[in-house]
Amino acid sequence: MLTRAEFSELFTDHYLHLMENKIRHEPANDQLLKDALAAITLHMASRPRNETTAWTLNFKEPPVNLFAAGSSKTGNVVARLSTENVKVGSDNVFYSQVVRDQEATRQSTVVFEDHDVFNAVESFYQQSEQRPAAYFHINEEDIVMISAQPDCDLEWFVNLDDERVKKIDQTEDISLLETRVYYYGCGCSLDRIYPIIAGMSEGSLAEVFAGQETANASCPRCGARYRITREGLEAFVSSQ
Repeated sequence: MLTRAEFSELFTDHYLHLMENKIRHEPANDQLLKDALAAITLHMASRPRNETTAWTLNFKEPPVNLFAAGSSKTGNVVARLSTENVKVGSDNVFYSQVVRDQEATRQSTVVFEDHDVFNAVESFYQQSEQRPAAYFHINEEDIVMISAQPDCDLEWFVNLDDERVKKIDQTEDISLLETRVYYYGCGCSLDRIYPIIAGMSEGSLAEVFAGQETANASCPRCGARYRITREGLEAFVSSQ
């Protein structure tokens, strides 16, 4: 199965989000974020429409936590990267969580080599999905994922490279199965932040506000920054 997308608009919205929230990353980490958005989008496009997926990649050197999530039901994808207070072990670790409708969450954990998102996902496919998948670049923003299905010609598969995939519509008989639309978006808001804050203990709340009437909070999924107030928190608690 071949999934392909042109990511220029999604990447633009991603950068607008970073600018609006005054988030900056080093070029190498910025590339990790873009790769994660592309990788999870193409993965979801090859999966059933009723799945919601979340990936966490823990890189040991240099220490980085990378989170990416999305839903084919709503069409949104989001990613966040952190380099602060990153706990690392002896290996790079890939965590996957998948929810399909009302079914129990399916979780898997695999280790991977290299500081590369696409290699990490390919390792996840090999170890957890137990079938190969590979990513290819037509150009920087036009990216392809090919995943093996039953009876795949593995000799043909392992010999694929960027140049062969660029011409694959000329060398292979390809039929379009469907077209899907994905966009960059988290869906977070103050209305979703307040329930998290309200569930904290009195001691934790005291630390959050530090004797002030306002405090800063950020979304754990996309890093969006919010200004919360004691008055707003009290109003939320009263409304519940």
